[in-house]
Amino acid sequence: MYIREHAPAHFHAEYGEHEITVDIETGKITGKFPKRALSVVLEWHLLHKDELMANWEAAMNRKPLSKIKPLE
Repeated sequence: MYIREHAPAHFHAEYGEHEITVDIETGKITGKFPKRALSVVLEWHLLHKDELMANWEAAMNRKPLSKIKPLE
């Protein structure tokens, strides 16, 4: 997630040369990712949706973002 973003609320994920954008509310994916990596990102998204929205609000208000735990 970047400070100077545009709606809708989303985050970016990178894996090697692949990059996707994930809509925080709907989980809609833009871009392509290997299947296994995509399933990990989507699981993480579901576990941390509230934290992602809080970070989105912080980004829109140009506030520091909070770290979100990775999957273990």
